Amino acid sequence: MNRKQRNTRLFGSRGSPFAPRKCVAIYGSATSRKDLTQPRLVACLVLKTATRNDYRGVCELLTLSPALREAIGLNKVPRFITLGKFASKSGIMEIVDAMIGQTLADAGIRVIPGEITVDSTGMLNGAAGAHYQIRAGGSGRTRRKPVKVSAAIVRGAMPPAALVVGMGSSADMKQTPALMDQIEARTKPVRLMADKGYDAEWAHEASRERRGAESLIPPVPRAHDGSVRTKWRSKMVALPKAFGRRRRAESFFSGMKRTMLATLSSRSERTMLVEAALKALAYAIRRQDRPRRREGVYRALGEPCHPETCQPGVVRCNNAEPGCPRRGRWS
Repeated sequence: MNRKQRNTRLFGSRGSPFAPRKCVAIYGSATSRKDLTQPRLVACLVLKTATRNDYRGVCELLTLSPALREAIGLNKVPRFITLGKFASKSGIMEIVDAMIGQTLADAGIRVIPGEITVDSTGMLNGAAGAHYQIRAGGSGRTRRKPVKVSAAIVRGAMPPAALVVGMGSSADMKQTPALMDQIEARTKPVRLMADKGYDAEWAHEASRERRGAESLIPPVPRAHDGSVRTKWRSKMVALPKAFGRRRRAESFFSGMKRTMLATLSSRSERTMLVEAALKALAYAIRRQDRPRRREGVYRALGEPCHPETCQPGVVRCNNAEPGCPRRGRWS
């Protein structure tokens, strides 16, 4: 599948895992001209992020690609100013958040319930080097505030169960309450795993006592003698082998930055937050649509790739029927 076909498949409105119509009203106001709908504008923004274009570039791409326009359902190509204003409007972050939840619900993948890994990363604006900044009259060290992105990944599903973005460098714990509220609204956590940046007694209490989920967070010794004395943190000194699966959240951010770039091209703080959230959404859709992804999930669960029949083309079949010719074999 080439890039043009992949873009048509991922961001079209037919047969695609991306369905913005369920998360946003058709028109923004009663006095709209009704020539462009909000779901189609959202699809254009996701396409812009996935193809690493600017607003002018994605408009040129849509102009030159009738297949993309047909897949999205565009009768006319929006102007780049229209896309820019739509990205900076109030309420766009709520739309993106609802789309992330809907993407998880529409994944159609049975996941191991509740094993969630949490991590965070930062994204900076611009990719100009220090030499260019000095030549332009700057000191070479001046940068805008970064965007802090925190995500919760469910084992067996690529779309994040929760995503929180904010401006400025901050501790990982600052976004944890909002992240846990989103997790509780979308799935029932059984185990929560995070790195040392989330080490706090109240985090264990919020997970274990309020939500009934096992928390695995390596402690940071803060006493003078190097001991850990609080109730739940003292039990985290020796973590089980299952804690190694925490790397799934790191893998999500690593893949997102490799494919969607680690820098932001937006200038205002509001559009920087929207662009960071759209990067996570576009990467989740891209990974969700990979045909081998679903088979890998079933393989991790120890269930058949095709529950009813063992069809050709699967990676491995774990069908319980002894007569299956592809039982336990790798293609």
